[in-house]
Amino acid sequence: MNVPATPLVGREAELERWEQVLRQRLDRAGGPAVVDLTGAAGIGKSRLLAEFCRHAEARGATVLRGRASEYERHLPYQPFSDALADIGLELMDPATGQGRLGDRFGLHRSAAELLGRTAAESGLVVALDDLHWADPASLELLDHLVRHPPRAPVVIVVARRDRQTADSPAAALTRGIDLGTVVRLGLGPLGGADCVDVLAPALAPDLAPGRAHELYRASDGNPLYFLALLQAGQTHGGEGSGTRVTHGGRPLAGGLASVLLDELTPLPPAQRRTAEAVAVLGDRGTAALLARVTSRDEARVDADVASLAARDLLRPAPGGRWTLRHPVLRTLVHERIDPGDRVRMHRLAAAALAETDAPVTERAHHVERSLTGWDPQALSVLDEAADRSASTAPASSAHWLAVALAHLPDRPRHRALRRDLMLRRAEALGVTGGLLESRDLLHEVIAMSPPGEPGAAEARASAVTLCAVMERHCGRYSESVALLRRELSRSPGPSPADAVAFGLELGASSPLATAYPLMRADVARTLDLARQLDDEVAETAALATAALGETYEGEMRAAREATDRAAALVDGLTDHDLASLGEPLARLGWAEAFLERYADAERHVDRGLAVARRGGRLYVVPHLLLCKAHVRLTTLRIDSALELVDEAETVARGIGSGELLAFVLAGKAHILLYARPPGDGTALAVAEEATSAAGTSTTWWASIAWCVLGQAALHGGDPHRARTAVLRAGGDGLRRLHPSMRPLILEVLVVSALLTGDQDAARTWARRARAEAEQLGLPSQRASALRSDAHRLLAGGEAAAAATLFEEAAEEAGRAGALLWEAVGLLFAAPPAATAGRPEHASALCDRARRLSAAGGAHQLTGLADMLRPVVPGPPDGAGVPGPFTDPLPGSLPGPLPASLTRREREIAALVAEGLTTPSIAERLYLSPRTVESHLGRIYRKTGVTTRAALAALQTRSALRDSTSRHTGAG
Repeated sequence: MNVPATPLVGREAELERWEQVLRQRLDRAGGPAVVDLTGAAGIGKSRLLAEFCRHAEARGATVLRGRASEYERHLPYQPFSDALADIGLELMDPATGQGRLGDRFGLHRSAAELLGRTAAESGLVVALDDLHWADPASLELLDHLVRHPPRAPVVIVVARRDRQTADSPAAALTRGIDLGTVVRLGLGPLGGADCVDVLAPALAPDLAPGRAHELYRASDGNPLYFLALLQAGQTHGGEGSGTRVTHGGRPLAGGLASVLLDELTPLPPAQRRTAEAVAVLGDRGTAALLARVTSRDEARVDADVASLAARDLLRPAPGGRWTLRHPVLRTLVHERIDPGDRVRMHRLAAAALAETDAPVTERAHHVERSLTGWDPQALSVLDEAADRSASTAPASSAHWLAVALAHLPDRPRHRALRRDLMLRRAEALGVTGGLLESRDLLHEVIAMSPPGEPGAAEARASAVTLCAVMERHCGRYSESVALLRRELSRSPGPSPADAVAFGLELGASSPLATAYPLMRADVARTLDLARQLDDEVAETAALATAALGETYEGEMRAAREATDRAAALVDGLTDHDLASLGEPLARLGWAEAFLERYADAERHVDRGLAVARRGGRLYVVPHLLLCKAHVRLTTLRIDSALELVDEAETVARGIGSGELLAFVLAGKAHILLYARPPGDGTALAVAEEATSAAGTSTTWWASIAWCVLGQAALHGGDPHRARTAVLRAGGDGLRRLHPSMRPLILEVLVVSALLTGDQDAARTWARRARAEAEQLGLPSQRASALRSDAHRLLAGGEAAAAATLFEEAAEEAGRAGALLWEAVGLLFAAPPAATAGRPEHASALCDRARRLSAAGGAHQLTGLADMLRPVVPGPPDGAGVPGPFTDPLPGSLPGPLPASLTRREREIAALVAEGLTTPSIAERLYLSPRTVESHLGRIYRKTGVTTRAALAALQTRSALRDSTSRHTGAG
């Protein structure tokens, strides 16, 4: 029977929330960009989604609809491609099955830009149904859009079954709720009045109310079940009655299955076979394809389709296609097909799609469903699908290769092919987060490729090298080193070329597994062997490893020599020569960045990015992006630095390496310290996530994460936590701190010690910073050591001397092109210059700092400059203003001190403005430090400021106002 359109009932609250999202997002491009619609099967998600689309269209927005499907979960980007097809756009090239927009991470960014452009003036809504069945590539793209919503009036609404959604997308959507980019709407059962008083009269007007109540109780308020019962005109029992059919690995309620299957019972055999063909083809069921799959005449199929549509079993889809009424119904029909017939129908579907030049990934789906044994022709389809998906959808690539391996006979003649498929699958797994699974697979390849076996040497070498990379990304550095050393010491040993490859990978772990000096001899041997082979590419890679290792250790003479030689070789190589040098170029770029050769670093990193993306070595991309972001932060191009580090984060999360993610998040937190306005806590939150990702690791990357946490804590006004974090990073004697960056990190300890009243510790740290900076000879590190001395002088009341050192630090950093540290030095110099009686000079310093900061997007520094502007020209006598490094000010400063402050609280606020630390205030007022901190907490709540520097500036403003009022007689 043809059922009338179902009225929407019981969802008024959800519709109102949807209207709020549309008003926020489409009218002002603000508010959440993703709506997460969740609920059980049949609860009404698709119906409500359709209503959402109708409301959006009524507002004039463009609406695109896409759907994931249960049996096509390995077709890359299916729901997004389905949606974009409505306006003639394609993510995947139908001829090749490959992405049109670059590798998978480039595709993510391009897709977001494409959605933004499509939104235009009227706005865009993208509705994706049945997301719980989406392919991994689509879920990655959604995760990117949750974290980086298009900067345009775009709303993405997804409908999914929460209990059948994988952990990763569920976590991404939940994280989006915390970020404010996602709003969740959970659907529950309909009320009795909605079903009995509204739905039943509309769809079954002759049904007695008592009978409608019986059907409602049997349905448990599930709209799909209730409507099916209305159509069937009878009730069925609950769990255990009728036929049990599984759906997505879960049993459907027996009553629901029975009711839906009753609709199929009266169908003639021909119509049943057509319905089965629609279930096999999913949403690809055109009349021509249905005819091929059923082996019948197209005209007869058309007649069957018309009859099935009249019964509301089939519904039309765009492009002349047909689908079953509901995904649950498709599952029931597909799983009740005779297994032999089902295999045959999928085989026919694959053959028919091949004749129409359908994408190989679409054919691979049907090939997989029709495989019952070894079939070389089927293997070629799976192999091609895996190859086409490798760069844009590696999870799908790994799946197709797994299907091929499962059906490949375990015979000696297939041994080489098996090794090749396993290596390719391991590589695909390695870039999708399956690091341990990749490692285990590579161990199998190594075991089945014994040394000396004819034809096995190349596979063994590739497996060992890739396995060492996987071990490294799992944080198992000792295992990586042991594997490579064992291979190098084998008898018979590896070929010279393989020995070079192993040696280069061995050098990659030098700052991670052990101290570089212990690896120096290995790197030198690899370099000598590369030269003996006259292999300039390998020589370049070895020199880049040496450059980074020596730079990291602070051995500047050796570092400069290795860096010069590596750079000269790289510049003389063609892009073709550089094809395998993605990771060495990252090492060279970092070495040059640490040596403060910023232009060279950026130039070589750009070549490395081109190489890594072209060769599919995505695990190298975060290192390159982060290096470039570091250079752009230091040279004050912060907006682009944020874009780069956001991309690095996307790739790192996709790879699934906790330590790599810790490294990337630490870099992101460092950039956010200066990108966000004063008082913003985002950098601290990201730094905390970085240390969480690092776990208990004590490697270089983990150390950096803890150092950045220390910086973020200091900027947030918590010197105790800052000190603890840096000491945790450095370990015994601070030996784990990056030697060539150590003076900058020691500055955090100096300032923390001063703020907690530990003058002796501050003096010790400052002395060490000065000695190490002189040894390094790096301008930015010398500038940092000068600032440490200046902080100490300022705390001792020597404002003029402190201002001079801060200015010297700014000049030192400026000579190296480190504009960030030049601006910081200038900003630090302004308050003590004003205190020392040079207000005009202080004003000029503040203006220069602000111009540099504003041009570079350093919103923290511009905010601080703006906050200091009323203070710098002429603070009251004896009022010292703390340096901005020690306590950033909030984004806006309130008016005078509120009247609600007690006498004691005003007293403490005045002493804070004088620059006194908590221990000093406690000593002055005969209080305990804990009591002073309690008073400060209440002062912060009453004034609305969050840091000591903000309170100092507020107190100074109030003092200036009071002074002005006294002189003018104003009240």
